[in-house]
Amino acid sequence: MRDLLFYGKRRFADFLASPERIATNILAERLERLQRCGLIERRRYHDRPPREEYHPTGRGRDLEPVLRELIRWGKRHVPGTARRPPAAMIRDAARLGKRT
Repeated sequence: MRDLLFYGKRRFADFLASPERIATNILAERLERLQRCGLIERRRYHDRPPREEYHPTGRGRDLEPVLRELIRWGKRHVPGTARRPPAAMIRDAARLGKRT
C-alpha cells in the first residue's frame, strides 16, 4: 500500500523494483490478498499480451493517513526508516505548512 499511495507504483515490475526485494510469489500473493480485502483493484492497460495495473480503492486510500503516521513514527524511533519521505508527504506538508 505504501508504494501505491506514496510512490505511484502501479505495475508488478514496479513493486519488484522496491528496495525490499520481495520474491515474485510473495508479491503476487500479497497483491491478491489486498484485492480480496477491497484495498486495491486491478485494471487492464494492455490486451496483447494481457497486462494489468493496480490502483487503490477508496477503502485503500483511507489508509494513507495511517501509513503517513507510521512513517513519521519510524523516522523518530527506527534508524534508517524513510530516509527520504514519499513525495506525497512532502507535498502535503508544504500545503499544510508542516515539516516532515
